[in-house]
Amino acid sequence: MSSYESLALRYDALTADVDHNAWADYLEKHFSRSPIPIHTVLDLACGTGALTCLLAQRGYEMIGVDLSAEMLSVASEKARDLTGVIPPMFLQQPMEELDLYGTIDACVCCLDSVNYVTRPAQLERAFARVHLFLMPGGIFVFDINTPEKLRALDGQVFLDETEDAYCVWRAEYSKRRRVCTYAMDLFRLTPAGLWERGEELHEEYAYEPDELEEMLRRAGFHHIRRYGDRKLRAPRPGEERIFFTARKD
Repeated sequence: MSSYESLALRYDALTADVDHNAWADYLEKHFSRSPIPIHTVLDLACGTGALTCLLAQRGYEMIGVDLSAEMLSVASEKARDLTGVIPPMFLQQPMEELDLYGTIDACVCCLDSVNYVTRPAQLERAFARVHLFLMPGGIFVFDINTPEKLRALDGQVFLDETEDAYCVWRAEYSKRRRVCTYAMDLFRLTPAGLWERGEELHEEYAYEPDELEEMLRRAGFHHIRRYGDRKLRAPRPGEERIFFTARKD
């Protein structure tokens, strides 16, 4: 099973409930607090580029990086429809091998993409690479699914469907590995009117906020802050998603 190989073409339809405008609004609130003007932004683990293209429309010079060629193909098609803006640049790279052509003013990594890096050593290398390419004063913003949320998913079954896609996914949490595994069965309606079945396996690592903060410090970041789910306040007990911001001095 290749992550996103079957899902890429239906990903946007199956995640239509994600309010990308609200996410962009929240990111811009943090950009406005940056000690430097934010012009060039890296969207790390950009997926199909929905947020990348939206931020480009808001005037930012965007770079999208993702590991999945299938997701980037969708993102590139989406970017072709943009008019009157600088088109985003898309690169296929793993986070821990991030290699840009120049510096960036900000990096965002959204929708629990950090959890998808299931080896802490790789994530720490990714943080170091982000730090390397940030301008002094630049900001790094990312979110995570909390360990409490991932543990609570154990044994649950979910269904997402559209007119031409049907996705069933089952979650299992391993306390030993600290990993929540999503086994997905995706049924897609072909142009011939037949249903085609695909399988995918996704994993999210349950990072503790304290260990992420320590990773950020070791990568060279300062002014590290935690926030509630798209809030400008500290996380509250029981929140399933929290945000981090960190700066490069």
